[in-house]
Amino acid sequence: MPIARPAAGDFMPYAATYINQVPDGADPREVLRAIAPEFHALFSHLTEAQTEKGYADGKWTLKEMIQHQIDTERIFAYRAMRFARGDSQDLPGFDQDDYVAQSGANARTVASLLAEYDATRASTQALFDSFSDEQLDRRGTANGGPATVRALLFIVPGHELHHLHIIRERYLPVL
Repeated sequence: MPIARPAAGDFMPYAATYINQVPDGADPREVLRAIAPEFHALFSHLTEAQTEKGYADGKWTLKEMIQHQIDTERIFAYRAMRFARGDSQDLPGFDQDDYVAQSGANARTVASLLAEYDATRASTQALFDSFSDEQLDRRGTANGGPATVRALLFIVPGHELHHLHIIRERYLPVL
């Protein structure tokens, strides 16, 4: 049975950009499963040096982009788990640029980053697969705004699809 899309009011307005990346009628859990091989394929032909470059001055490197994916997925999955368990505490936001700056991603190999990405994805998939319909409709507050577990389920793959598009359009042409 298809998973219904989140309704207006189930997420902060900025998240619509990500939610809308998930095709209508698609199961966001299946979209998440399908992204990992595509993500790996993008990096399979790149050198370490290529992944340490941004597409313009001041832009993240591809290694930093991988780490950003990992960090963001962990944070959104954590929020989903808390809300699914009935936790009503307001969860803080995070500054993605500060996280990237402190990540040390460029000192790592692409292989180590992708291994962490795979471990994070396996955990996220197991968590999202565990949610009942009732849990998907539970809500909480994060970063000062509403979020349901259902919205977070769509945001995680949508966020990655958004960044895959950026990698293809902005990074790969300059490499």
